[in-house]
Amino acid sequence: MTFYWFAQAVGLLAFFVGITMFFNRSDRRFKQQLSAYSAIIGIHFLLMGANPAGMSALLNSVRTLLALRTRSQWVMAVFIALTLIFGLGKAKHLMELLPVIGTVVSTWALFRTSGLKTRCIMWCSTCGWVAHNIWLGSIGGSLIEGSFLIMNGYNIIRFYRLQRRGIDPFEVEKQLEKKEAQEKTA
Repeated sequence: MTFYWFAQAVGLLAFFVGITMFFNRSDRRFKQQLSAYSAIIGIHFLLMGANPAGMSALLNSVRTLLALRTRSQWVMAVFIALTLIFGLGKAKHLMELLPVIGTVVSTWALFRTSGLKTRCIMWCSTCGWVAHNIWLGSIGGSLIEGSFLIMNGYNIIRFYRLQRRGIDPFEVEKQLEKKEAQEKTA
C-alpha cells in the first residue's frame, strides 16, 4: 500500500467514526464523538500534506474535549488564537483558509451555544470543510463532511420540527447539565 492510499485509509476510518455523530441528542456524547473524529481526520490531513486543515482538526479535538469541562471565554479565545496562528501561518492557498474559518466559528459555537443553535453553526462550518476537502482530493474527508452536511441538516430540520410541536429534543441533556451544576455547588 502506498503512502497516499494509507493516508486515504485513515480518512475513511475517520468517516466511519464520525458517521453517526449528529444523531446524538446528548451534547456530551456529540462532543466526545466529534473529538475522536477530529483527531483521526487531523492525522489524515497531515498525511495528505494539508497542514492548516490538519492543525485545525487536531486543535478541534482538544478544544472539543475542553468544551465539555468549561465554557470559559478565555479558553475559547486561546483556541481561536491558536487556530489562527497555526492555520494562517501554514496556509499556501486561499482554499486552505476555509477549515481555519470553520474551526474558529465552530470553536465559538461549542463554547457559547448549545442544542439546535450549535448544530446550525456547525452545519455552516461544514460547508467550508466540504469545499476544502473536495479541493484537496480527500476521499474520506469529502465523504464524511458531505455526510455531516446531509445528516446534520436532516437532524436540524427534525429537531426544529420537534421544537415547533412543543417537544424539546435536548431536554435530557439540559437536565443532566443542571444536575452536574448542582453537584458542583454541593
